[in-house]
Amino acid sequence: MADRRAVLIPGRGYDTRYPLFLYLGEALRRAGFGLHGISWQVPEDFDVETIGRWVCDQVAPTLAERTDLLVGKSLGTLAAPLAVNRGLPAVWLTPLLHRGEVVDALRRATAPFILVGGTADSSWDGATARRLTPHVLEIPGADHALMVPGPLARSAEALGRVCTVVEDFVR
Repeated sequence: MADRRAVLIPGRGYDTRYPLFLYLGEALRRAGFGLHGISWQVPEDFDVETIGRWVCDQVAPTLAERTDLLVGKSLGTLAAPLAVNRGLPAVWLTPLLHRGEVVDALRRATAPFILVGGTADSSWDGATARRLTPHVLEIPGADHALMVPGPLARSAEALGRVCTVVEDFVR
């Protein structure tokens, strides 16, 4: 039986059945976490100004149960205020660091968190990430899905690096 609980928060087009979540989920299970994966249908006509509230409304009910870790991807990182307000550690994959509400929330965080992004992702800002936390994994050439150009093995290697960083973080 798992003694800790992690909530997995998808992105807009990257749900919790995709590779990052599949492998991170296995890493977390091996570290003693039970998993709660959120699934959602993001409104096609969402308002950029209010989408953060929508994300928090989708995530908040899952936090009624004990939660020890949040893992969010892209749009899911708009739940950063929830993690901050509850003092929850988090793993933020391809965080939307170009959005002020995400950066502002992360500046207020008291619990540790990891930021993972790629240099070919327009929502990633490595300098900002390193100012926010010492726990940063920046993958050269990786896009918003953390895929890198060239042979697929390079993307699989990047996925392995993400898993290793998260395994070390939750120990």
